[in-house]
Amino acid sequence: MASDRDIDSRKQQPSRPARRRFLKTAVASATTVGAAAVPLSGLALDKPTTTLAAANTIPSREFGNTGIRVPIMHLGTSQRLDPQYDKLMHRSFEAGVTWFDTALSYGWGSSHKAIANFLKQIDDRKKLWLTSKSGSGRVSGLRDGIDEALDELGTDYIDLYLMHGINDLDMLDRDYLALGEKLKAQGKTRFFGFSCHDGNVAELLEKAAKVGGIDAILFRYNFRRYGDLELNRAIDACHRAGIAMLAMKTQGSVPRDLESVVGFRSDNFTLGQAKLKSVWADERISSIVSEMDSVKYVRENVAAARSEKSLTAEESHQLNQLAAFTAAYACNGCKHLCESAVAKQVSIADPLRFLMYYECYGKTARARELYRAIPASALAASDRELAQACSVCPQGIDIPTRLRRAREVLA
Repeated sequence: MASDRDIDSRKQQPSRPARRRFLKTAVASATTVGAAAVPLSGLALDKPTTTLAAANTIPSREFGNTGIRVPIMHLGTSQRLDPQYDKLMHRSFEAGVTWFDTALSYGWGSSHKAIANFLKQIDDRKKLWLTSKSGSGRVSGLRDGIDEALDELGTDYIDLYLMHGINDLDMLDRDYLALGEKLKAQGKTRFFGFSCHDGNVAELLEKAAKVGGIDAILFRYNFRRYGDLELNRAIDACHRAGIAMLAMKTQGSVPRDLESVVGFRSDNFTLGQAKLKSVWADERISSIVSEMDSVKYVRENVAAARSEKSLTAEESHQLNQLAAFTAAYACNGCKHLCESAVAKQVSIADPLRFLMYYECYGKTARARELYRAIPASALAASDRELAQACSVCPQGIDIPTRLRRAREVLA
């Protein structure tokens, strides 16, 4: 879900395997299988939040080259939140989770307003770091979105403001970078960047490292990509450029019954905790965002963040096995490969992502809503037409079978 500051002497060299630990790990919204969670001590998760307990802190790492340090884990709020009094936010905060990640679209538009009430309830804006996102690839949307976000959140500034879901290298243009500088100069945001989770993450990171003016990038990163040489070189480039690297989608979600077949075993960590530890093992990652949708997962994830134990070789090996066993169910979002291989306009990556929401996140209604918004013509491809898409899929996904599954449960 750290940063390596000793890189100057090896700027032109590939990262060392020992530092990277080319693990293979997976991570969903804190799905857990196997051993019991690391015990927590001193967590007051059952009383109202009034003050931030100094003892309940999450370890921190450097936030790029900004000179500040941030917690290594923060709360994702794309789930539906209680706008009056959200227990999960309060319990997370009391446990030491003092950074929330949100967006204009999160919680079907309710996330910002719920967080605004939370800020009133803790009565100290400076105690909470806030990330928000908007834009959807348009500079005008990004410019207008920050005023809307500030109004909904009831705050004068956002700590980190991101262009939401960049998937085109041309979006990182002069107008986008100039807007970031303007918003920071106006005091509307302290830091500026973008999020990305499609198949061209490595290319986006490489360009971001070259253009400058970007403080942080939130990108999909988990055990399934840990040994990807192209991606690791791109992360290295951003790290050398002083960009804070933030990991999302850290659980590498696949259907839970597939994970149970592997049977992860550990005396120290649950499977979900091990997945988080595998990402924290990469010291270039400043923080992980985790959508903890229950107090149980808050307890487990906070325990993993505080634990000084690293994964053993056997635990890492089991994660490698899990990655290999479930690869054909884990879409990396590289639609520029599979969709361009089909001789007609077709949607593959989005239906598979919405199927993941249904199978792994339990977001049945949201998954169906998003799936049904896809044009019918983009879903009308035969197995024969999809055969070429299968041949270029890096994960070896049986695309026709998985798309039929999506149609059965989401249409």
